[in-house]
Amino acid sequence: MPGPVVTAGERVVLRTVEREDAAVLQRSKTDPRIRFSLGSVFPSSRAQLESGMEEWLESDSTVAYIACVDDDPSAGHPDEDETTVIGSVSARHVDGDRPWLAYWLLPEFHGEGYGKEMVRLAVDDIFSSHPVHGISAGAYGFNEASRGLLESLGFTQEARQRQCRYIDGAYRDEIQYGLLRREWE
Repeated sequence: MPGPVVTAGERVVLRTVEREDAAVLQRSKTDPRIRFSLGSVFPSSRAQLESGMEEWLESDSTVAYIACVDDDPSAGHPDEDETTVIGSVSARHVDGDRPWLAYWLLPEFHGEGYGKEMVRLAVDDIFSSHPVHGISAGAYGFNEASRGLLESLGFTQEARQRQCRYIDGAYRDEIQYGLLRREWE
């Protein structure tokens, strides 16, 4: 059963992450079209993911959302057939000054604007719910879609770590972005 609605946009709904979401979250750890963009070099089993979820979901320093397209976004707990999971977005260290934002979208939903709406909703919720000064995020140099998404939302490139991570057969650059609260408001 999908978790309750945290916030909703025009097409995308952000819901709480529940333990039952482990199967879809595992795709981010196994599907090379997702995991390489996240910098996950090795795939993870469902058991590995589930054991890590306990700590992750119960931490006050992390917020996590499942992004969905719902038939009725006002419904608190819809049935499985009333919602379609499209991705996830999370932020670590929301108890600090600049949490780190991470997100992914299932490949079958790329190029439709869902990712931008999903991240915009998460940034809105983080700034409205936590006294953070800014939000940081990163994207690998080869991930032009993610870099474009961040830049379109007002994130500024702050650093580039050259060839810092070996991913999918090559060393890759990581570009770090930041967005200050005053720039968002």
